[in-house]
Amino acid sequence: MKTLTLGKSGLVVTKTAMGCLPVQRCDKDYAVKLLRAAYDGGIRYFDTANAYTDSEEKIGLALADVRDQIVISTKSAARDKAGVLAHIENSLRMMKTDYIDLFQLHQVPELPDPDDPNGAYAAALEARARGWVRHIGVTTHRVKVAEECIASGLFETLQFPFSYISSDRDLALAEKCRAADMGYIAMKGLAGGLLTNVRACHAFMKRYDNVVPIWGIQTLEELQQWLTVAEEDPDVDAELDAFIQKERQELSGTFCRSCGYCMPCPMGIEIRNCARMNMLLRRSPWQQYMTDEWQAKMNKIEDCIGCRSCASKCPYQLDTPNLLKYMLKDYREFYEAHKDLV
Repeated sequence: MKTLTLGKSGLVVTKTAMGCLPVQRCDKDYAVKLLRAAYDGGIRYFDTANAYTDSEEKIGLALADVRDQIVISTKSAARDKAGVLAHIENSLRMMKTDYIDLFQLHQVPELPDPDDPNGAYAAALEARARGWVRHIGVTTHRVKVAEECIASGLFETLQFPFSYISSDRDLALAEKCRAADMGYIAMKGLAGGLLTNVRACHAFMKRYDNVVPIWGIQTLEELQQWLTVAEEDPDVDAELDAFIQKERQELSGTFCRSCGYCMPCPMGIEIRNCARMNMLLRRSPWQQYMTDEWQAKMNKIEDCIGCRSCASKCPYQLDTPNLLKYMLKDYREFYEAHKDLV
């Protein structure tokens, strides 16, 4: 399996890597089997976070005996020194390890203050001094913040949403990281599940030899898809390029990336999925969204009080309340057209 070096960190990772958020949705035995199969298939880089419930624990159960053969990155979304250090200690315990290869400040809404002695960055430095972590990175969904993090020189890696439907400004971050000798970790390479052509996604990422995508893998069948395409290692040929351009035209722009910055909603609306329902219905098996549970979730949109808290927190400047109203209307029309097939 191909490898790359994450910039000045010197960490060597497999170009096909595993994002471990989805393993929290697997039962423990299946998750261990999945993670071990990923290792046996050649994957040597696993990314997780303190916020991903029991993901770290499952990594520890599955991979503790091959710890010296893999690279692990994890994250903390705490904004204070005490909170970050507590998260790191818990991560070490859960993953049955005495060090974290790459520790990342998670989903930062602004450039962390390096001069705050009680801040998150100070905690990362202290953890590195203690030997708990070896390298320090950052993740964000805000392109302006990402650019500021690159320019700051504070971090060895950046993790940011990156796929073939990303904006030109987002895509330019890869070259900015190269120039700064920073590693670039691509989250949401499938755009929150909207992209389903594994060959196209792999071939696109291959164009960026300094970018490592962390594919969110939840099943053994999905894992096999990624292992197979890694072995085939296709380039973007004329057919795939035409497909990618068509997807960019159809999907780029004002769509919900499911980052979750807008949540929680004070009225309990599941914004991160409801706000992209039209795409979910048309790009995945739609029957799963016709259940009583999903109808209740979508109908919850009627409870919106127009506080616009979601819109104010959206890093992509979406008009979320009106987007939700449109999604509810589209959902009901789709349901009426397909209810006899449910």
